[in-house]
Amino acid sequence: MKAIQITHSQEYNIVDIPEVNELKEGEILLKICYVGFCGSDINTFMGRNTMALNPVIPGHEVGAVIERVGEGVPETLRPGMTVTCNPYTNCGKCASCRNGRVNACQHNETLGVQRDGAMRQYIALPWQKVIPATRLTPLTCALVEPMSVGFHAVSRAQVTDIDVVMVIGCGMVGMGAIVRSVTRGATVIAADIDDEKLALARMMGAAHTINTVKEDIHEVLASITSSFGPDVVIEAVGSVPTYQMAVNEVAFTGRVACIGYAKSEVTLQTKYFVQKELDIRGSRNAMPEDFRAVIHYMESGQCPVDRLITKIIRPEEGLETMRWWSENPGKVFRILVDFQ
Repeated sequence: MKAIQITHSQEYNIVDIPEVNELKEGEILLKICYVGFCGSDINTFMGRNTMALNPVIPGHEVGAVIERVGEGVPETLRPGMTVTCNPYTNCGKCASCRNGRVNACQHNETLGVQRDGAMRQYIALPWQKVIPATRLTPLTCALVEPMSVGFHAVSRAQVTDIDVVMVIGCGMVGMGAIVRSVTRGATVIAADIDDEKLALARMMGAAHTINTVKEDIHEVLASITSSFGPDVVIEAVGSVPTYQMAVNEVAFTGRVACIGYAKSEVTLQTKYFVQKELDIRGSRNAMPEDFRAVIHYMESGQCPVDRLITKIIRPEEGLETMRWWSENPGKVFRILVDFQ
């Protein structure tokens, strides 16, 4: 069957891999409809993702249909159902797993990164990783995983309806953080360098937007928050300036939730950790309840799905698209690969 394979040397190939003829006990065979390209995939293509296999079949943002099921699969999962998947593994033995936070498993292997992913015509997965979403289309299902990462950051930050939340970075993950904060009743400030993304953030429920290139973020935040600063800052970029912005601008006794991976060391004013008595929390991947919450939101019909999809391509168009994306990183929400 057909699959996409990427190496760290900017090579992109369509390869033939063996078909799945027999399912192990507890496995489900998924017919892949759409898979999203994510930031980790472009980093793999550009040679910047040191965690990825080389070469690797990318893809962990999945919209699929159950093709068939193996022995021992619950009757609630049936052929023909529209599904997405939880692309992470957990060992069950490390400190994170022992504490019930399986999303942060020390030995996690994410589809398309530490193990071959879903950019293929069919994939077999354990039934526990298959998430039904029968009221959604496979197209919409491919958007669930990245939004769930943003939803999880909001849970880590313990956002409530009395909070002012600033989300730095309005990509797909940041949009998830905006949506979840809004549904919890918080007042949301979206910060980004792209006006189109900020306009979409408004559509998703942000009460205020700040273009951090054109505006003085400290002055604007002072005006919005009566000089208190935001109660919560969610960092969804992964750069030196945005990490520093998060710590510098969050309110005294505020919470900072960090999603992005900075590519270099970050120098921070550690005096703020103490003076402000900050809670600084990492946020990694997502929990099953985050996936369910995103699906519930998608089912409401409030999500402007079409606005979140930059391109839908065939597998053969991937090399040209990856080169375009590498030259226009700020213009991409999600690129979906159509395997139908």
